[in-house]
Amino acid sequence: MRDLTALPDLELALIQTTLAWHDPQANQAHFAALLEQARGADLIVLPEMFSTGFSMDSAELAEPEDGPSVHWLQAQAARLQAVITGSLIIRAADGSYRNRLLWARPDGSLAHYDKRHLFRMAGEHKHYAAGEEQVLLELNGWQVRPLICYDLRFPVWSRDALNTDLLLYTANWPAARRLHWQRLLPARAIENLCYVAAVNRVGQDGKGHAYSGDSQVLDFQGEPLLHAGAEDGVFRATLKAAELAAYRERFPAYRDADGFDLT
Repeated sequence: MRDLTALPDLELALIQTTLAWHDPQANQAHFAALLEQARGADLIVLPEMFSTGFSMDSAELAEPEDGPSVHWLQAQAARLQAVITGSLIIRAADGSYRNRLLWARPDGSLAHYDKRHLFRMAGEHKHYAAGEEQVLLELNGWQVRPLICYDLRFPVWSRDALNTDLLLYTANWPAARRLHWQRLLPARAIENLCYVAAVNRVGQDGKGHAYSGDSQVLDFQGEPLLHAGAEDGVFRATLKAAELAAYRERFPAYRDADGFDLT
């Protein structure tokens, strides 16, 4: 197990808000003011498909890997001197469409994670290609594993109780299945002995689906550090590496975890 005791606290800002349907420019303008409220955070998290809403119109809405929304995200990260993350509809270099989480760093560099589990009940698997790789990203010494919405239902894909300090979910999770969101997030924190941060949207999308928000940050025992309810705004939390390290030391359940290979 890594030594976490020397790591600094990690300041998070979660942006839970409405999204303009299929209108990247309107969403950029809307997020600009909210991002200013997040100034000072190390990591700022936006919802899934933050530029368009959760849409199956991938061919019409996809941007290239160096498209305008990507450049906008990079510019905001540089302006705020923070990592900013959220997912976009991207046309990959191979021509496939991806629900892609971008990790924009202040120095202009990018990392990404492509959504692995595509929500077939909305036909997402017919309009997007699934990601094939787990991703682990470093921020101020913290190890962060980004995931997207429906991935939450698949614990094996999230599982890494040895290396992950923060599981990060960005979502458009509908109010109709709010109970599942509320139950699964604490489970992921408890079983992985790590912090969990999850950002959802509020409002109604262009298909008439309602979203109840419930963005939250949970500690390694599944206890809430913040819960945004249905409010629109910026919500902040501080993660403490020393407390995570102390808990893993006194309750090292990871030592008895089952080994497995992903296929």
